[in-house]
Amino acid sequence: MSTFEQFNLPKSLQKAIDELGLTKPTPIQEKSFSVIMSGRDMMGIAQTGTGKTFAYLLPILKQWKFVATDTPRVMIIVPTRELVVQVAAEVEKLTQYMSVRTLGVYGGVNINTQKTAVYQGIDVLVGTPGRIMDLALDNVIRFDSLQKLVIDEFDEILNLGFRFQVTSILTMLKNKRQNILFSATMTDEVDEILDEYFEFPEEVSLAPSGTPLEKIEQLGYKVPNFLTKINFIIELLQDEAFERVLLFVNNKKTADLLADKMEEAFPDQFGTIHSNKSQNYRLQTMEAFRNSEIRGIVTTDVMARGLDISDITHVINVEFPEIPEQYIHRIGRTGRADKSGIAISLISPREEEIMIEAEMLMEKEISFLPMPENVVIAERLLEWEKDKKKKMKFLTPKPKLEGGASFHEKAAKNKKVNLGGPSKTKKKTSSSVNRNILKNRAAKRKKK
Repeated sequence: MSTFEQFNLPKSLQKAIDELGLTKPTPIQEKSFSVIMSGRDMMGIAQTGTGKTFAYLLPILKQWKFVATDTPRVMIIVPTRELVVQVAAEVEKLTQYMSVRTLGVYGGVNINTQKTAVYQGIDVLVGTPGRIMDLALDNVIRFDSLQKLVIDEFDEILNLGFRFQVTSILTMLKNKRQNILFSATMTDEVDEILDEYFEFPEEVSLAPSGTPLEKIEQLGYKVPNFLTKINFIIELLQDEAFERVLLFVNNKKTADLLADKMEEAFPDQFGTIHSNKSQNYRLQTMEAFRNSEIRGIVTTDVMARGLDISDITHVINVEFPEIPEQYIHRIGRTGRADKSGIAISLISPREEEIMIEAEMLMEKEISFLPMPENVVIAERLLEWEKDKKKKMKFLTPKPKLEGGASFHEKAAKNKKVNLGGPSKTKKKTSSSVNRNILKNRAAKRKKK
């Protein structure tokens, strides 16, 4: 059986690993180690929950040597503020017996406080693209000594609209360095960044058998509308087996509506996290959930990526995500660290088609159960449920990516989707065949 001993880590780093109670590296950690140690640029494809953070931190820290500089030698770019806090904490855990100064920077807090921290000297910088760019443009962060650049959850960084900030930062980096990029999916936009800024990156990917999906039981219920979903959830949560729960919705408005109902039914047991909540509130809610002070969190997709909270028993999709890939990221919050988990999706009629697309993407069907008879069926529809055309926007073609004619030529030739398999490319059936499959599956479900 493989152990961390095979990496021949320095005593200070191995001691930190031992104290964390870790003995066996994950597949992505094993596969990435030698590639990163070689100094080559690397593109890693792996789903969330597979141990990516340590996959790049361990080889980077194994190579660590003292250098007399106060500017960052390692920079790690992640999509969200919560991930900055989490990754910075992981670096600090691993370097508790090493002389490494770590700083996390992100928006939503006073930039002057962060400027003061930068001036005190840093070795490892963890940050969101926007705040790193702001500090660099103010000439507070310099990249003269940068040796390693890590971009984690890159497809999510692009989804959140940070392409300009990332490319701006990459343009500022003049000296030669090792580039390490991790993404859950391989898209044309990811590929374009690799071609322009990386030097012959080696791809490291996980086979589907290494993903968390195998340990997650996926269940579904057909529920006619949102108010009935709320009634159903309140009924479900009477069961104490729902011990640590994430409730996902698609936007801030429905998150606040659901959170209010949860507070009425289960006072002080549920928190809320979305982009309108203050940074302090979000971090306090996360900490309360980690410490089991609250039972669950109502959230948008801001919590679907990368966040490492152990022992989540249930993920409930109160609303099905509008992007099929996002479903996989959401349910990946449970079934982590060799534990099993349960993902429950409440599907209204207008969500059936996008749910079938998610099933086709992961090549696995959700198991549907009959809704309990004691759940009160609400007749009233909310305003956004009445306007079907508006809510079916996810079925319209995606806009074309930015870029010149040569890029569009390449994009047409290299359509790529990857959920962590051994190859970047994934066969796609024609739209007409996909449409027939969707219709057939929908018809089967109706008969049932």
